[in-house]
Amino acid sequence: MADNAKTPRPVFRNIHVTDIVSYRLPPAGIVSILHRISGAVLFLLMPFIIWMFDTSVSTEISYDEFTAIFNAGCAGGLVPGWFFKLIALGIIWAYLQHFIAGVRHLIMDATHRVSKEQGHSTAVITLALSLGLTVVLGAKLFGLF
Repeated sequence: MADNAKTPRPVFRNIHVTDIVSYRLPPAGIVSILHRISGAVLFLLMPFIIWMFDTSVSTEISYDEFTAIFNAGCAGGLVPGWFFKLIALGIIWAYLQHFIAGVRHLIMDATHRVSKEQGHSTAVITLALSLGLTVVLGAKLFGLF
């Protein structure tokens, strides 16, 4: 037997449930999954989003009641205002993530030049922009500036 014989590398045909924890997804895969999640969140919360928009633009009285929920909460303080701000922050993130990832897909479709490096770099840019803008708008929402 020769000493230079290499040991065979393991072959993974399917990812088992136990392998999910150690599997490292590339940024493009993360963006793809987050695009689906953010779309589902926006779809499921659409009645709440429409209610928030309608309440905020109907009258001055309804606008004051709407903003009071974010400050004082509702149900006699049972649900605090920061909880509603947290829900609004989740909607902000879902919108920004879905919009920026959608623009990424449109650019990839329009240019017809898709490479592994370009997919990686645009995915990192998408993640950075969506998280950065969410942090800035979240800071504004929670009154940090």
